Amino acid sequence: MSVFRVILSILFPPLAVIDKGCGSFLIVLILTICGWVPGVIGALVILNKREE
Repeated sequence: MSVFRVILSILFPPLAVIDKGCGSFLIVLILTICGWVPGVIGALVILNKREE
């Protein structure tokens, strides 16, 4: 997780996870619409998840 991604997830969470897939983008977008803080938390969780 790069510093740029963390800053981007704080400013606009859906844009930070756009390359993780459509499902992740939609989940973070819905969380951001419900409230900014849940969107940021969701984006950081998705970005912190390891690729296996």
